[in-house]
Amino acid sequence: MTGKRVIFMGPPGGGKGTQAQRLEKKYQLKQLSTGDMLRAAVAAGTDLGRQAKAIIDAGKLVSDDIMVGMIAERIDETDCANGFVLDGFPRTVPQAEALDVMLADKGLKLDAVIELRVDDSILFDRIRKRAAEADAGSVRADDNEDTLRKRLDIYHGMTAPILPYYGQKGLLHVVDGTLPVDAVTRELEGILGDC
Repeated sequence: MTGKRVIFMGPPGGGKGTQAQRLEKKYQLKQLSTGDMLRAAVAAGTDLGRQAKAIIDAGKLVSDDIMVGMIAERIDETDCANGFVLDGFPRTVPQAEALDVMLADKGLKLDAVIELRVDDSILFDRIRKRAAEADAGSVRADDNEDTLRKRLDIYHGMTAPILPYYGQKGLLHVVDGTLPVDAVTRELEGILGDC
């Protein structure tokens, strides 16, 4: 497999989805959201999808083994031939370690882990601005301060500790997510051009 294998890290609302779509177009990288993968596997009724559905239906979290297995299957598909951008995984150090093992088993490695860094106060400002500009019917249900606060608590408590793990491997690149969208894209393109 040629191409780039990248992980996007950053808080909810930090711009990961927007930037992943831009990289997807420019480099033909496939944006892989674990949430989307889970839903697709459940809908398709794959072995892993059926296992995941049983776990989700029981109100539990899908295990790291199942998630890594789904990613392993997904990156073998032809639309990932030029590489991928993982968004939403890993969320813990054990997941990061399991991902490394799976990639090594395939003779692959990560090229970069990119943190889009945005201060929490700016994220709250963004939510308030979106809510003020949106029509009453177009505000997303999870686009409110209480939901953002909960998601940020999870991010800072569980996911942010992964950053030093990748920093020690020399893979971590930090980009100021408060820059204008085009400036963030230019920074990302510079990182991908160097790796």
